[in-house]
Amino acid sequence: MPALMPTDFTGTLVWIGAVADREADLASGPLSEIEATFAGFVGESHAGLTRPSDSRVLAQYERGTTIRNTRQFSIVSEEDLAAIAAEMGVADLDPALIGASLVIRGIPDFTLIPPSSRLQFQSGTTLTIDMENRPCVLPGPVIERAHPGFGAKFKPAAEHRRGVTGWVEREGSLKIGDQCRLHIPDQPAWPHARAYH
Repeated sequence: MPALMPTDFTGTLVWIGAVADREADLASGPLSEIEATFAGFVGESHAGLTRPSDSRVLAQYERGTTIRNTRQFSIVSEEDLAAIAAEMGVADLDPALIGASLVIRGIPDFTLIPPSSRLQFQSGTTLTIDMENRPCVLPGPVIERAHPGFGAKFKPAAEHRRGVTGWVEREGSLKIGDQCRLHIPDQPAWPHARAYH
């Protein structure tokens, strides 16, 4: 019996971006097409088969420990971006300002899709979702340059709307306009998880 269930939810890839050097600038530059490899994609500073651990996994590893890179992509939905912008009080929020890799349109409650879900594109290219991408203060200064007075509003507005992180399960190309289908794990929620929230 398959462990992953294809759903009726499909999305359209409407934006692609790459952060060239996250130490220099978190903003991503727009692209029309990329080649997704097992290490992410060339020219993106989050690419690689491994990465140094960061604040998200301090309960598991000392900062800077070499771990598997499950954060090759930062994926957000067009709908969540619109909701963040509305709560912040700006007309729109350019995904480049938050260092997004991909923007998907059409899958509801995108940030809340289960970990280990897959986004499988028409070409067969498949991305595995690791987990929710928690909002942080780092996009604030980048947003502030474009929207003076609004940078600090991003983190609270992006709670449970910041998208997800993911990694390449099957290599292939991705281009603007590509369609993907959401596949979710055939597994109930762990009943003891609430005790740790």
